[in-house]
Amino acid sequence: MRERICFHRQRGVTLIELMVAMVLGLIVAGGIVTIFISTSSSNRTQTQLARLQEEGRFAISRLSNDLHMANGQYCTGTGGVAQAGTGGVYLDHLRSPKVYARNLTGALSDVTTAWGASSGGHAYPPAPSTPYSMPSFLFMRGYDCGLTDATCSPANPAAAGLPSMGKTLGARVSGTDVITVRYVNPSSGWAIGGPGASKIATSSSMGTINSITLIPDSSADEPPVTNFANGDLAMLADCSNAQIFPATASATGVIVPVINSTDGFGTGSSNTPAAQQPESAPKLFDVNRDLQTVTYYLKVVSVNNDNAAPFTGALMRRINGGDPTKKGGSEDELVRGIERLDFKYGVQDSSGNTSFLTASQIDASTNCPPAEINAITAVGCLWRGVTSIEVSILMDGQVPLYTLAADDMMYAYSIDGNTVAVAPESTRQVTPNQQGFVDQMLRREFTVLVALRNYNP
Repeated sequence: MRERICFHRQRGVTLIELMVAMVLGLIVAGGIVTIFISTSSSNRTQTQLARLQEEGRFAISRLSNDLHMANGQYCTGTGGVAQAGTGGVYLDHLRSPKVYARNLTGALSDVTTAWGASSGGHAYPPAPSTPYSMPSFLFMRGYDCGLTDATCSPANPAAAGLPSMGKTLGARVSGTDVITVRYVNPSSGWAIGGPGASKIATSSSMGTINSITLIPDSSADEPPVTNFANGDLAMLADCSNAQIFPATASATGVIVPVINSTDGFGTGSSNTPAAQQPESAPKLFDVNRDLQTVTYYLKVVSVNNDNAAPFTGALMRRINGGDPTKKGGSEDELVRGIERLDFKYGVQDSSGNTSFLTASQIDASTNCPPAEINAITAVGCLWRGVTSIEVSILMDGQVPLYTLAADDMMYAYSIDGNTVAVAPESTRQVTPNQQGFVDQMLRREFTVLVALRNYNP
């Protein structure tokens, strides 16, 4: 029997079939890549938005903590000992430390207006020649700024040593406000009186202060006597009043008021600090260290920390001039990604109505609450009439997202008068391009109304 062998012809794919398969494969791969890119972009956007929200809340919280303390004095608010008024009625006067020192501004940081200078269209008082109440503008002062230092009002913060505005690394962010507040550091100072505590020695005839011997209470974490440097200004305060005077300090912590016409206002009972009667929990502070100056502003920083673009803004907290060689001085970057910083100041009138004013309007007004005793000026007096501060910040996502659609880049910022989200380069008071920032970022506004706990009409 003959075996039959069958041969089957082998065939491959044709060129057309191969091309069709490749096209189908490319379509599938393209779809996968598109989905991956879209998912990755969406994930970056969502991650950046979550980070932006968290850092915005932190910035608002940190600002609020210091603003709450504005104008804070030891053991009291701004209401002082009741004084007899007309008709025998006793009224609380606005409380402010009585100053027996000529060079008060030299002991403070971030002071932008010298004695006798002109600012905002009105003149500040000349250097005092007799004891006076510490003026309101030395407790708190804000600055409204446009795109250049020349537009800042009522003064240019760069005069206090802050960076000038610009687009370069380390400059102050253009179109942003600045605020400086002062308050007595509640964790500092030396308590007077009591067994084993610091003591005051006074003149038996006049009650003037001869010396104060510091004896730190370790159980209360009081600072060492070396915290008070020779030549610093002293503040003796209780729950009703305070007085600031020049002093010498020994290595053993003996503080002696300086009574002369160079550092003070000369001899005589009216020019000499006296132990207050009655005293209510008195405490001594070092003005140079403990009357703390806190300034907030925005600085241009590099997103990638390589000193090159892209740039964003960082919220800076500057304490006592920001100089670490000075008493308690430091300057810290709190959070990045802030492009705008604006303040509005709430002032309550005699009818109880609140109006929100700019820093320039506050500084120029002389329509103020009850004046301080021994006041030397009405200029800037309304800074002590501020009951609340409205803070507005604009946060960006820091890292540019060049895949963002036009709608994703839109945002609203109430200071610009936006009621709905609009494009970054729309008609605004300040645009990202004018500040040196890129448009392709997420942006969100954060606002808070901070009540000033130390306000007392």
